[in-house]
Amino acid sequence: MTNPTTVTAEPGVPFIDIVRDFDAPPELVFRAYTDRDLVGKWLGPRAYEMDVDHFDARTGGSYAYTHRDPQGGAFGFHGTFHSIAPDLVVQTFEFDGYPGHVSLESARFEPLDGGRTRVTTHAVYQSVEDRDGMVASGMEGGLTEGYERLDELLPTLAASSAS
Repeated sequence: MTNPTTVTAEPGVPFIDIVRDFDAPPELVFRAYTDRDLVGKWLGPRAYEMDVDHFDARTGGSYAYTHRDPQGGAFGFHGTFHSIAPDLVVQTFEFDGYPGHVSLESARFEPLDGGRTRVTTHAVYQSVEDRDGMVASGMEGGLTEGYERLDELLPTLAASSAS
């Protein structure tokens, strides 16, 4: 069973809050968020291919990747990692198709009973209009599909960590 993804965008404030539980320990979920090869296996919609240009998940590092849809459309994203710790990733996020509209995102990895993890993401946009544009872009569908893909990947990471 897939855990639900909760996306909250309160009217009038430039924030999006996302909460999702995963059936894996925090160190594995954190690894999936910060390992270049793993990010390419789960981030984004299922039908899209992902090309990772670079992904240097360390404080002061940066990333850039492109999602390609089945019709050949390309959607590039990039940003900078501001803080990487075992329970927190803070980064900027910018869509190449909407330059200059940067958000600052923090993802916290909280241990839960039974070896599970809650990821709580808080994204801050420069304006309510920017936040509304992100919500209207269909980000929730791509986010939910990506998390479902991460659900599928985590058991393979757990198995490889156990051996």
